[in-house]
Amino acid sequence: MSTDSTEDRILSVLEEDAQASYADIATRAGVSKPTVRKYIDKLESEGVIVGYSADIDPKKLTSKSIAMVGIDVASERYVEATRDLRELDEVESLYSSSGDHMLMAEVRGTDGNAVGDVISERILTIDGVTAAHPSFLQERLK
Repeated sequence: MSTDSTEDRILSVLEEDAQASYADIATRAGVSKPTVRKYIDKLESEGVIVGYSADIDPKKLTSKSIAMVGIDVASERYVEATRDLRELDEVESLYSSSGDHMLMAEVRGTDGNAVGDVISERILTIDGVTAAHPSFLQERLK
């Protein structure tokens, strides 16, 4: 048995396979199904687990382009700009960042031009957004 906590083992299974059943998680984490249910309910209510998603290989998508977009925002407009960015359907996910940009957004479109349009016509027009720097995802390596 691993020296990791029960919570860590359950989260590890979910990170590998967000669609794993409670029975599968229980087997792989070395606990009972009721224990899995209890921990998952707790982690969801505490906001540790914020959702479940599928990992996408952008190279295998048909008619979709994905870009990670570094976004710079005027500090006095950060809260409002972040709220507005979260409301855009094309922004699949949005993260605060301590790197080169204040925010990182996963933006999806039918092709590179569509992603470019989202950036120029939607993201850059939000009050407080000062710059957007896209990096198009080419191939999932892990």
